[in-house]
Amino acid sequence: MNGGAIALEHARARLLGPVGLDDAAVGRAIGRLAGGGAELADLYFETTSQRSWRLDEGRVVGGGFSMRQGVGARAAHGPSVSFAHSADLREAALGETVAAVRTLARHGDAARLPGGIDLSPDTTRHELYPAIDAASAEDAAAWIGLLDMIDREARAADPRIVRVNANARANDTTMLVADADGHMAADVRPAALLTVSVVAEQNGRRSSGQAGFGGRWGLDGFTKEAVKAMVATAVRTALTNLEAIPAPVGEMPVVLAPGYPGVLFHEAVGHGLEGDHHRKSLSAFTGRIGERIAAPGVTVIDDGGIAGRLGSLGIDDEGTAPDRTVLVENGVLTGLMQDRLNAGLMNARSTGNGRRQSYAHLPMPRMTNTFLASGRDDPADILASLDRGIYATAFGGGQVDIVTGRFNFTTMEAWLVEKGKLVAPVLGATLIGVGHEALQHVSMIGNDLELDAGMATCGKQGQTLPVSVGQPTLRIDRIMVGGRG
Repeated sequence: MNGGAIALEHARARLLGPVGLDDAAVGRAIGRLAGGGAELADLYFETTSQRSWRLDEGRVVGGGFSMRQGVGARAAHGPSVSFAHSADLREAALGETVAAVRTLARHGDAARLPGGIDLSPDTTRHELYPAIDAASAEDAAAWIGLLDMIDREARAADPRIVRVNANARANDTTMLVADADGHMAADVRPAALLTVSVVAEQNGRRSSGQAGFGGRWGLDGFTKEAVKAMVATAVRTALTNLEAIPAPVGEMPVVLAPGYPGVLFHEAVGHGLEGDHHRKSLSAFTGRIGERIAAPGVTVIDDGGIAGRLGSLGIDDEGTAPDRTVLVENGVLTGLMQDRLNAGLMNARSTGNGRRQSYAHLPMPRMTNTFLASGRDDPADILASLDRGIYATAFGGGQVDIVTGRFNFTTMEAWLVEKGKLVAPVLGATLIGVGHEALQHVSMIGNDLELDAGMATCGKQGQTLPVSVGQPTLRIDRIMVGGRG
């Protein structure tokens, strides 16, 4: 039995069986849902459990368990979408949810498909992660032990560390989707995340550092070596920032470190390449497929099929296995990320990017693991090329306007560089620019692609989802740096 078949049996047992549903009952509900002539109709069943623990100053001061379960029903007639959801999965309640969608839709004859739809299991699925229970109650003591270890490691690293906070979270999601085309598919998605934040103090001055990592695994994904490396990153950032000087101000070249700094292009470029923004002409890149939008050598990819990543999916939330979608190839805009609805309206096909936060939300085109591909330059040569500029190694928050592409991102760790040498860490450096302009000013691309450690999340229209971001070391010749003077 392949992974898709295992996931489907697990979903039937966890979602359908306990409430007396079977494939035939789901097929009947789909028939009624699609009976008004909907071009697209589907039911999305989901159950998610989450356990979390929080450590503050050496003590576990918080822990929690939450669970959600329900079904979302959608019917689309062209761009018009009717949607309803319910936390009750029993057949009678499912019928009421479907009836609510039909009332909203006001299309066609409810009896057009009275016999329902015969559903065929679709077991096509990326084999990217195990179907495990990451949020098992039996593992609570081990999770708390990890938090204690983080606290000890951080305090032992340097006497200037005066405060340590840490968090652990484990999620289990089982989903099943059935549609009017007769497909039924499922996925079982574990997820786990550890984070730490520390405060360092010296001569009355304080600074902070944070780090974390996660993936689609369980407790065994957090080895001692990996946890120690996470703590070391947070401690290093806090101690580095104790020595930081005010950031310079003005337009200058910037080098971005590999890994999480790729969030800049995720926000400033990636959202503009989601299909719904193009269909509605809300993107700075609308109508530019086939045009050069970036410097030669810049290639941007969205790939939801990378093993273990939090942005990865065996299938998306519409039952499609995600593609490896080349969005920009050697500087030319070549592709978009699509869900089924927008792809159908644009005479395209779904790329497996239909994602939703929960059964109570509509799916939409969303990024998965989005990154700039490696180039050929030696990272040391890229840094050495800076006569005077900024080397940004870690980012905090940021904002972007999807329509214009304008962005600003605040660095958590950055350095002033002069004559190719790191001079001093800088505090409060903010990178300001326009996404498509920044792409055109990329002049050197390293051969050291990295993805983030597994902390990235993405917000869109009120929905937040895990993603991955990444890039190699990258030089941007012109970008505005704001700071404290």
